Amino acid sequence: MNLRARCLLVCGVLMAAVAVCAAKPRPIPVKVVVVAMFEMGADMGDTPGELQYWVERDRLDRVFPLAAGYHPVRMNGDGEMAVLTGQGTAHAAATIMALGLDPRFDFSHAYWMIAGVAGASPERASLGSAVWARWVVDGDLGYEIDAREMPQDWPTGYVPLRKARPFEPPAAALDGQVYALNGELAEWAFELTHAIPLADSERLKEIRSHFDGAAAERPPFVTMGDEVSSSTYWHGKLSDAWATDWMTYFTGGKGQFVTTAMEDTGTLQSLRFLANAGRVDWQRVMVLRTVSNFDQQPRGMSAAESLARQRIGAYAAYLPSLESAYSVGHVVVNELLMHWEKYGKGSF
Repeated sequence: MNLRARCLLVCGVLMAAVAVCAAKPRPIPVKVVVVAMFEMGADMGDTPGELQYWVERDRLDRVFPLAAGYHPVRMNGDGEMAVLTGQGTAHAAATIMALGLDPRFDFSHAYWMIAGVAGASPERASLGSAVWARWVVDGDLGYEIDAREMPQDWPTGYVPLRKARPFEPPAAALDGQVYALNGELAEWAFELTHAIPLADSERLKEIRSHFDGAAAERPPFVTMGDEVSSSTYWHGKLSDAWATDWMTYFTGGKGQFVTTAMEDTGTLQSLRFLANAGRVDWQRVMVLRTVSNFDQQPRGMSAAESLARQRIGAYAAYLPSLESAYSVGHVVVNELLMHWEKYGKGSF
């Protein structure tokens, strides 16, 4: 092959390489992902769910279809994304995995913030409060016998897997049963938001007055506390006692049960796997849950009667809890975006 032919060949190869690179766009860098779980209707303009305030107020007007997930994702030009997982652990795990593996996006430096409503113990949080978690413990993995058939000396019919009785020592969590979040990041988020005033109302005061508990009658506040995540919607004072002990048992006393929610172990399991694959940074994951209802009955009412009143959109503090999730969560999102040159490197 003469020199001219060789030059033409090299030029052709280079041109082909350039064409391939030009045809494949670079992944969109994502700075913050807000994870919401349910929506009442449309993303904008009607009764809100967990996604709507983020879409409307942060102008998430760039819509990306997500065929392998529950719902399209939304972004704005600042690097903020919001994803709607759908309700339940399975929906959450599948949607987050589909998003995390999507080649259109670069999540290598992204912060992830779960922001949704929850039930809470009236001992540790009041209606409308916002709670940052250090620990999330799965409440589904276990054995269960009907409480009417359990031994009289058992406090519950729910038994950890591979154990013979409730809370049998030593605790032996299965993979995916206990998630220790980045405690320094959670404390940073709390310090950034703990003084935010959360709206109270005469209606909330009246509802709170029917509950016993150290925090029940306090106005809404920002605090730190941990979550039992379960696709089973449990309710009642005895179940609250079980969740309190379940959290203590699986965290060796390091966690304190405050909130109960549904999807977060699914979301966290997918994020952990994605971190193993180098797609996300596990140390940049936050969980913020806000109190839409208490996890038990008020004075003078049975657990069954109280449970019958628990419906999405009709919780005692439904709209206040959505407002708290946005107002508290947005402060963190805005801080990250406004000072990305600092936080993108992992300094907080």
